[in-house]
Amino acid sequence: MMSKVIEGGCLCRAVRYRVDGGPIVTSLCHCRSCRLAAGAPSVAWVIFRSSEFAFSTGQPARFRSSPAVIRTFCSQCGTSLTYQRDTEPDTVDVTTASLDFPDDFAPTREIWVAHKLAWEQLNDNFPQYPGSSRQA
Repeated sequence: MMSKVIEGGCLCRAVRYRVDGGPIVTSLCHCRSCRLAAGAPSVAWVIFRSSEFAFSTGQPARFRSSPAVIRTFCSQCGTSLTYQRDTEPDTVDVTTASLDFPDDFAPTREIWVAHKLAWEQLNDNFPQYPGSSRQA
């Protein structure tokens, strides 16, 4: 059985990627670092296996946003693309909004809710974690 190819990329299409596998988990993150990197009140992420993810057109700029994290973004249009922890090289978090079909990957949990903006509403149907879901 062939898996569905998942594709996405930046606003200006200078950087494109593809995933040859399914998601591990989907999240909505409220941490300050994600908010600042994206210029948004929260950021939706889809986590994939690194071995199934590849940039197919162009190469993104890389930025170490904290000692153990590399974020990528398009150097031409600024679209935030990925987040990867040095301690978890087997996975890559991809911004859901950069996917060609983001509606297919709705979040199933909310993380870092202790950092959320006061005016942003949480979804009571999702598990919510004050920090990382890994700390639960």
